[in-house]
Amino acid sequence: MTKTDLIAEVAQKASISKAQAGEAVNAALDVIMNTVASGEAVSLPGFGTFEKRHREERQGRNPQTGETTTIAATDIPAFKAGKGFKDAVKGA
Repeated sequence: MTKTDLIAEVAQKASISKAQAGEAVNAALDVIMNTVASGEAVSLPGFGTFEKRHREERQGRNPQTGETTTIAATDIPAFKAGKGFKDAVKGA
């Protein structure tokens, strides 16, 4: 499913125009990204939690040369699925 498909589904389920659904989807994604980027988690009960995680500096290897290199520490976005989401995927 693409973002366009998601917007069309939201428009249909909410009985609103695709333009309104697009604005709502974009606004929701912007809020999630900005909140996680600021270091705060976004928890949607039954769906999951979006959060920022810190990845420590580590050693890596260049696959072409075999040379060892240092990969810098960084912050990454992470998602942990909630029970309702997991159950839906399992088919429960």
